[in-house]
Amino acid sequence: MPDAIHQTAADVFEAARTRRSIRAYKPDPVPMETVREIVALGGHAPSGSNIQPWRVHAMIGATLQRVGTAIKQAFLGGDPGKRDYDYYTDPIVEPYLARRRQCGWGLYGLLGIGRGDHEKSKAYRASNYDFFGAPAGLIFTIDRKLEKGSWLDYGMFLQTIMLAARARGLHTCPEAAIASYPDICRRELGIGVEWTVICGMALGYADPEAPINTYQPPRIAVDEYAVFLD
Repeated sequence: MPDAIHQTAADVFEAARTRRSIRAYKPDPVPMETVREIVALGGHAPSGSNIQPWRVHAMIGATLQRVGTAIKQAFLGGDPGKRDYDYYTDPIVEPYLARRRQCGWGLYGLLGIGRGDHEKSKAYRASNYDFFGAPAGLIFTIDRKLEKGSWLDYGMFLQTIMLAARARGLHTCPEAAIASYPDICRRELGIGVEWTVICGMALGYADPEAPINTYQPPRIAVDEYAVFLD
């Protein structure tokens, strides 16, 4: 039987269970009409007072290649990039630090990248910036004037898109790494400085032969993060 992640999700429960960050894609194109359908479904996500704070640049073809190449060249050229916002605390405290390390070294171990192997690590990190070779890519922005509540709304919007993709047999990888180069995104896509670049997202058909797509970090049990009361 084929791995369930490579099948079209039958319902929202299966979509959520089989959604994972896919980092290798088949070259099969995704029509812009399908991308539009998925992004349009995202618009049904809830938002406080119906503010609907999302704005998306959806790319395929030459535009995707141009943007990805520009970001990747900056990274390989030594530009460390800087997000418009802080994604993590500094320092990262426990138990979050341990989870982050477990995820990172689990992924690197699967790829055969050892501690201190900076060359291989950089080559892998570079693949982030061309959307892991996906045939479609999304860049998400939010008005700088909006507050944390609208960022919560945005998370629901992103998740809706990722689940919608599974319902069409597609996969995604949300990428905060893309937001490390907001000025390049703004320059290449004509985005005004009044918009914060939140993240990118790869979209396409998962490559079933790629070992990296077998990686799934462990999840904490429901009783570790939820209390059920009657």
